[in-house]
Amino acid sequence: MPTARPFLPDDFLLTTRWARTLYFEHAIHQPIFDYHCHLPPAEIAANRRFENLHQVWLAGDHYKWRAMRANGVPEDLITGNATSDYDKFLAYAGTVPQTLRNPLYHWSHLELRRYFGIDLLINESNAPKIWKLANAKLQEPALSVHGILTKFKVAVVCTTDDPVDDLAHHQTIRKSKLATRVFPAFRPDKALLVNQPAAFNVWCDQLAARANIDVKDLAGFLAALKQRHDFFHLLGGRLSDHGMEYVPAEDCTEREAAAIFARARTGTAATPEQWAKYASFMMLYFGRLDADCGWTKQLHLGALRNNNSRLMKRLGADAGVDSIGDFPQTRSLSRYLDRLDAENKLPKVVLYNVNPADNYAFATMIGNFQDGTLPGKIQFGSSWWFLDQREGMEWQINALSNLGLLSRFVGMLTDSRSFLSYVRHEYFRRLLCALLGADVEAGLIPADRRALGELVENVCYQNAVRYFGLETANF
Repeated sequence: MPTARPFLPDDFLLTTRWARTLYFEHAIHQPIFDYHCHLPPAEIAANRRFENLHQVWLAGDHYKWRAMRANGVPEDLITGNATSDYDKFLAYAGTVPQTLRNPLYHWSHLELRRYFGIDLLINESNAPKIWKLANAKLQEPALSVHGILTKFKVAVVCTTDDPVDDLAHHQTIRKSKLATRVFPAFRPDKALLVNQPAAFNVWCDQLAARANIDVKDLAGFLAALKQRHDFFHLLGGRLSDHGMEYVPAEDCTEREAAAIFARARTGTAATPEQWAKYASFMMLYFGRLDADCGWTKQLHLGALRNNNSRLMKRLGADAGVDSIGDFPQTRSLSRYLDRLDAENKLPKVVLYNVNPADNYAFATMIGNFQDGTLPGKIQFGSSWWFLDQREGMEWQINALSNLGLLSRFVGMLTDSRSFLSYVRHEYFRRLLCALLGADVEAGLIPADRRALGELVENVCYQNAVRYFGLETANF
């Protein structure tokens, strides 16, 4: 049998001497600044202790669900209520050997190693032992939610929160002894649902009750949103987030927006043209709110969501039936950013694309609106969703390096609902060091240890600290 390197060695992905130096002497020691994720604040507030490996590893992880479906696993063994957690775990263990060359193969083995100290290959024969060993480890305080955040030196977590959320869990977290600083991020996507009046009106009523402001008209609606934005700010929130197919930028007066809003409140759905005008008006409003408060706006663009109506009906959103969309992005995005810039109301912005065809477009777009007020005011965000893997990360780093300033990049995030996803930061850091190390050894950049070490530390952590302006844990 031919010889081979061991699987996931200490120098995994670090193929040069310089890569190993940069990683082990600079990257590995940096805390984690997780400025965008979907971790449940309730579980952080309660310092949840997971009963078994399925609960912490598979429940809610639609990346793994997609792989299981592709492997022919019945839905009852993925998301069903009639099967045991152990049977679902066995179904995933039987799927992992089929994921060779899929990033899940690396993710899953790294998760077992870094969290549980288990270096067994994941397969059906090893599954019973993995289950037993992992479940025993889960009884230890180090693998409670607070233990995990501490173990991985997570200095900051920004969750994703609806404006109608009372943020009670965030208030509980603030009073706890958890070192990690946890902040809400304002996600007002439902404010745009004038094309779905049934859902929109339920949400408007919730907003009115939470803000204690009548939202019978657009003026009341905007006031209620501002009140909630102010409340998020009071609890330390400094980021907003929008998940959209594209950013519309149509001309729309307040009077026109008010009429569209009024029709939706009476149950009349906006046409596509009316939605685009109303959403354009609202996105400018949200941009001004963020600019006035010194916040950072995140724009997650390009996903085609909820493709499978059968699973959408059964499971709701985030069921693992989304894909890359091919929406035109650049003209309307440019117009949106330009309008805010012309008003001197352009906040810090992080742009994320899920379609790799938009990499160079987004990497050039950020250069149009840098204004000298701070380094990297407009950011090309880290590889997102389907691009959150080796090739996608390298594409994003290379596009930013060629067309902007990698040195000012705010780095990686988890964008995950799982507390076992912090290995993604390790993966990103290894790839970053591998790319830089290869460039040094090829003579493409200087072998300047101080400058390169500083770049790595900045991209891994320090840039985010300076950019977002949030209080961090002292690790």
